[in-house]
Amino acid sequence: MALKIAQRLRTDTGAAVLLLSVTLFALLWANSPFSASYTSLWEIPVQVDLGDLAFDMDLHHWVNDGLMVLFFFVVGLEVRQELTIGSLRRRSQRLVPLVAGTAGVVVPALIYLAIVGGAAPQGWGAVVGTDTAFLLGVLALVGPRMSNQLRVFLLTLSVVDDFLAVSIIGVVYSEDVQVGPLLLAGACLVALWLLGRMREWRSTPYVLVVVVLWGATMQAGIHPSIAGMLAGLLVPAALTKRADVVRTKNLYRAYWQSPSAAVARDVQLGLSRSISVNHRLHEVLNTPVNVVVVPLFALANAGIDLRGGALGEALVSSITWGVVAGLVVGKLVGISLGTWVAVRLGLGTLPDGVGPGSVLGGAALSGIGFTVSLLVVGLAFDDESQVQAATVGVLLALVLASLLGWVLFRLARVRWGEESADLPTTLDPAVDLRHDHYRGNPDAPHTIVEYLDFECPFCARATGMWRDLRDALDGRVRYVVRHLPLDDVHPHARLAAVAAEAAARQGQFWEMHDLLFANQTALEAEDLRSYADELGLDPEQFDADLADEALHARVADHAESARASGAQGTPTFFLDGSRHRGPHDAATLIAAIEELEAAEPDDAR
Repeated sequence: MALKIAQRLRTDTGAAVLLLSVTLFALLWANSPFSASYTSLWEIPVQVDLGDLAFDMDLHHWVNDGLMVLFFFVVGLEVRQELTIGSLRRRSQRLVPLVAGTAGVVVPALIYLAIVGGAAPQGWGAVVGTDTAFLLGVLALVGPRMSNQLRVFLLTLSVVDDFLAVSIIGVVYSEDVQVGPLLLAGACLVALWLLGRMREWRSTPYVLVVVVLWGATMQAGIHPSIAGMLAGLLVPAALTKRADVVRTKNLYRAYWQSPSAAVARDVQLGLSRSISVNHRLHEVLNTPVNVVVVPLFALANAGIDLRGGALGEALVSSITWGVVAGLVVGKLVGISLGTWVAVRLGLGTLPDGVGPGSVLGGAALSGIGFTVSLLVVGLAFDDESQVQAATVGVLLALVLASLLGWVLFRLARVRWGEESADLPTTLDPAVDLRHDHYRGNPDAPHTIVEYLDFECPFCARATGMWRDLRDALDGRVRYVVRHLPLDDVHPHARLAAVAAEAAARQGQFWEMHDLLFANQTALEAEDLRSYADELGLDPEQFDADLADEALHARVADHAESARASGAQGTPTFFLDGSRHRGPHDAATLIAAIEELEAAEPDDAR
């Protein structure tokens, strides 16, 4: 039972429900006969002395200025991942969300200032940020049933949004800056940069420097959110290299042969070294931040006392409606308009499967400011009535943005036919054994199709799982491959695919397939000819086929079928005509087939 609850909390929906539950609990507590205990709890003083350094804050500030640094550190890690290996690494991918995210910060601030005027202009920062966790949770509840591509777009957008919002918090809402600690904080940032340049793979040095950076930032008088973001940005992220995986595999083999403590330690270190320190820290921190830190922040900040006419005062305050309009209207208009302008100017395109109606719905949900908004409210306002008005505005915006998103998604489905905001999931065209290359029983009831790239190291590892499938399922599955050469990252993959098709004309497709994967680092034209000689192929026919436009067109047709089927990377697997999601190791695929068989009626088996 506890395990199921933990798994549910790790989902977008589970995290959003937890956050909403904690928020409601905080409101009920603050407006109950026990409200005094709520106030006194967060006023408990906690002092930590380290030599001449003293960190003397109440519990509320330890949550906001201490624990929340972990939240912004994780945000920084995610931004670095997106910039290095994710959806912001290419110009064509990042310009649309960059423009939309910037407009989604500027327009809400202008709307807030237009409504509030000179009454409380310092609160404009409360409307610039989006609570990504809440947004994704509500998207899972009210968005299209299939919305993965929209989710990726909104995540990319939130990266820009978060970076700008945290920069604003760190610069605008910091005061009484102390030069000495500020210089120490700068030295810590340089140290993080040097660790990355030296390719330090251990996480401990990064963690120690980040702790010192937090302390220096606190002593300097700068809000530590920006320190957390910058620290995360400086922790390097990288894709796992095939050589590191092979090295770890050899370490496992050594442990299998000699299971000792020393060898086990080598295996653990090898595993850690094969994954970037950014990904390891993100994996360790992400769940505690979403399940503990952010809900604790909500508990400490959402509990406002609305009794004694406070709610009525908030509902007639320009601050309340400035926050509501800035978040709900400003985010919708800013992000939608920014996206439209960027696409019209040819700066980029929307992700495949995402229509304009889905963009509108996602832009509306971006009006859920919550975490960042509540943090800014606590920094921007000193007057208790202003804090209450702004907090009510943030909570109202959460409800209204969610309802508006639901309406827009429903409208997109009914009026514009946008049933999903995702890539296709059905194999197109279906398998045809007269043309497709397959292994196994041609009459097998189940078919696994892999889109592969001969230069892709992950394909090389995945392709060996066929033997495990064959042995475990005993003739109940056939294995089909199609080509998806990723030309932008693997310049030799397309010609290698043509070479495999040329070998197929002489009846040796699978032999060439295995040979190409065994020699992924040598796929030049001369290498391909040497493999043809090794297989005993007719060299003149092979050369002629290698230049045959019909074979090049066949490879292009496979790549087009991948696009039509929703396959964007390699390896991508389809199981009985439907795109397989999740791990693609043999054990997972075998379990998926056995689950399909268990669901079949007895007379269909």
